[in-house]
Amino acid sequence: MKRRIPLGAPGKPKPGRKPRPGKPAGESASPKPAKKSARRRKPRGDDEPVRPPRPEPAPPATPARRPVPLRLPDADHQPLALFAITAPGLEQFAAAELRALGIAAPVIEAGGVAFTGTLDDVYAANLWLRTASRVVIRIASFHASEFHELERRAKRVPWDRYIGVPARVRFRVTCRKSRLYHSDAVAERLAKIIAGVHGLPGGFAMASGDESVDDAADADDAQLFVVRLVHDEVTISADSSGALLHRRGYRQAVARAPLRETLAAAMVMGSGWDGTSPLADPMCGSGTIPIEAAMIARRMAPGIDHATGASRQFAFMGWAGFDDGAWRQRVAAAMAAAEPRVAGTIIGSDRDAGAIAAAASNAARAGVTDDISFRHHAISGLDLPEGPGCVVSNPPYGVRLGDTGPLRNLYAQLGKLLRARASGWTVALLTADRALERQVGVAFRDGFRTSNGGIPVRLVRGVVE
Repeated sequence: MKRRIPLGAPGKPKPGRKPRPGKPAGESASPKPAKKSARRRKPRGDDEPVRPPRPEPAPPATPARRPVPLRLPDADHQPLALFAITAPGLEQFAAAELRALGIAAPVIEAGGVAFTGTLDDVYAANLWLRTASRVVIRIASFHASEFHELERRAKRVPWDRYIGVPARVRFRVTCRKSRLYHSDAVAERLAKIIAGVHGLPGGFAMASGDESVDDAADADDAQLFVVRLVHDEVTISADSSGALLHRRGYRQAVARAPLRETLAAAMVMGSGWDGTSPLADPMCGSGTIPIEAAMIARRMAPGIDHATGASRQFAFMGWAGFDDGAWRQRVAAAMAAAEPRVAGTIIGSDRDAGAIAAAASNAARAGVTDDISFRHHAISGLDLPEGPGCVVSNPPYGVRLGDTGPLRNLYAQLGKLLRARASGWTVALLTADRALERQVGVAFRDGFRTSNGGIPVRLVRGVVE
């Protein structure tokens, strides 16, 4: 009698299922290995103790990730983590200025100088730095790769310590190589934290992401927080300056292609001028270079309006605990420390009569009218005093004009006059074209590199032979 094979048994496929190709019917797909016979144990006697079963070893525990601690400096005790922001290329000058203020071991970084100090150092840096754009306090740093991490740790930041009345804030957020990459979303979360935890209004504005851009909102009283996310590490800094520090207040009349005060001060420092020998700018425009040179020579604090004796308005003046009386004493002491006049001769000349009028007005607002001789004439009328001294100038670059032909003659004429009338003088020019530099006929060496109006420029320096 034929044996019947049940459905699904080896050798007969289930209904609707085709047999696997390459395997004959009736052959098992993969025979299972036979189980080993259990080892027969010797019967245990009644008096033999029962051994407890051996406990199985616990699996190794996965090490938990240690949370990155939230670091919050104390504004009432030292040290504070501070950073002076500068234009690229000017870091070395800001570091030298900080050392002159008694700051120990400032560290040059890309875009500024890191240093430690107290709130008194914050006040001094804002009052005296000539080449920095702003001074910030790094108030918190922590890890955040998700929004819930950002929100939880941002609640511990003492925002109210740096927000005055009325309570309005601005954020400058940059995100690089981080999971939180949307700068506006980060700023929105932080604004909600400020509003919810500290009971402050939740309105906020976004500042320009480029520090070199002169943001019009810098002039208002909204507190700026600079937030940087790099590799999921968050750094929050509170701006202590307010409006950018290059806004000295004296330059209200400007000529064509004005030069920032911070860059002009760096040019004077980079020229090697000693403050007592003569200095001339034959293309002075609105007079920024001669005015900054006079303020450097007289040791005038750039954060003070020396015509009125009052300081400019800084962001830290609206912080909790600011002592207005002590600040007024500091400003008065800085005013008293200024020299009465420049020891050397400073000359500013230009062929544009309107530029000379603007330069004279700016010098009057800066309080250095008696220290600078402004003259209206072309380069051919350059008349230098007994030297040697320094010629520091920002001639046209030709980038905006698109045609450097006429400028070759200008640079060549400048070089001819310098060789005839300024032998032994040092020449420092801010230029953007090496071909134009060669027309001067002076062996220049490169100084610092930066940008002016979005144009890459560098300071070159040489001695007239």
